[in-house]
Amino acid sequence: QVQLVESGGGLVQAGGSLRLSCAASGRTFSAYSTAMGWFRQAPGKEREFVAAISWNGVSTYYADSVKGRFTISRDNAKNTVYLQMNSLKPEDTAVYYCAAKGSIFLSRLSNWYDYWGQGTQVTVSP
Repeated sequence: QVQLVESGGGLVQAGGSLRLSCAASGRTFSAYSTAMGWFRQAPGKEREFVAAISWNGVSTYYADSVKGRFTISRDNAKNTVYLQMNSLKPEDTAVYYCAAKGSIFLSRLSNWYDYWGQGTQVTVSP
């Protein structure tokens, strides 16, 4: 099994920044063969893709709505993936989830990922 724990959420004013972290652990987890992604879900809306990164960090995907503002990165030695969020907008308010799948490939689809964290709340005030 794989456990994912997100942290770093909070309340920030529009234009501000936050950095989310997702720490992975588990007997079967290997950062060196695992794709990681970030998704978010706002109240009353479906979960949506935010960003994803391949096991070696070479490939990244971003949703158009966050491109140029958010950066996904990872530190495999620490089994941790990060989401640096800059120029935050009120519409970025949501619960942010980390996801993982043992694969050398990458996907924007939530149902492709096997493991999920519990989520961390991000609230951006106007």
